[in-house]
Amino acid sequence: MVKLNEKFKGRDFICLNDFTADEIYEMIDVALALKAENKAGIPHPVLKGKTLGMIFTKSSTRTRVAFEVGMYQLGGYALFLSNRDIQIGRGESIKDTARVLSRMVDGIMIRTFSHQEVLDLAKYASVPVINGLSDYLHPTQVLADLMTIKEHKGTIKGLKLAYIGDGNNVANSLLIGGSKMGMQVAIASPKGYQPVPEIRELAEQNAQVSGGSILIVEDPLEAAAGADVLYTDVWASMGQEEESEIRRKAFAGYQINETVLKVAHPDAIVMHCLPAHCGEEITEEVMEGPQSVVYDEAENRLHAHKAIMALVM
Repeated sequence: MVKLNEKFKGRDFICLNDFTADEIYEMIDVALALKAENKAGIPHPVLKGKTLGMIFTKSSTRTRVAFEVGMYQLGGYALFLSNRDIQIGRGESIKDTARVLSRMVDGIMIRTFSHQEVLDLAKYASVPVINGLSDYLHPTQVLADLMTIKEHKGTIKGLKLAYIGDGNNVANSLLIGGSKMGMQVAIASPKGYQPVPEIRELAEQNAQVSGGSILIVEDPLEAAAGADVLYTDVWASMGQEEESEIRRKAFAGYQINETVLKVAHPDAIVMHCLPAHCGEEITEEVMEGPQSVVYDEAENRLHAHKAIMALVM
């Protein structure tokens, strides 16, 4: 059975910047080991008798299934709590929710809009809190992304990752995670949609330590030049549906297509956190093409989330 380092026990998983590069590598190694055991039919009930409370104020496919199935495979139980199921949807404070749940469950995962809610939950909970997504960060996604890159490329440090599209929570976490791991991270977003300055500054500080680099530009081809990894996300995230027409105009041309593939490294892999809108941020040809690892990436959400839970709970 996979070995788990006790130093992670009891820690929150809010932002990848809370961990060292070595710790992130260790999480990836645990995820890869759990995946190998899973494929070999070797059970690993390391969380037998434990319960994860899962708060969803934002709906999900991959996050919910990965945490729920992952907890089952680890021998524990996952309790789904939407804002319709608990009093948080009717005005009960995060502080009280955190304190009460902490008396009954062994860990809390939250997927919500406001990042402050995640921080407040972690502040008042006495059990580990996992950030399953906020409007600001998506660290569980990016741990799975880094795992996928390691799996396909054999390494992470020194590789160039080009992200084309909205400077959203995924872009923020890619900047943080990529810079921690010594990657060259290039982001191409139109003006007004680029990652916020504090994330850029944090990533630049990380890159100085790790030997990586940060580039934020408007031209997708400039970002994609020589890239080992091409990455994109939807132009309008959940909660931005009213802006979809404005965003469609702003992001016209911010698409991973054959033209972008041609300027990247010949062996570049293509990633997308899903759900995808083919014909907008990515063409169907690329999404279904030989360089796409999108569905490996989606599957790795399960294994990466299991690693987080197994280590911190």
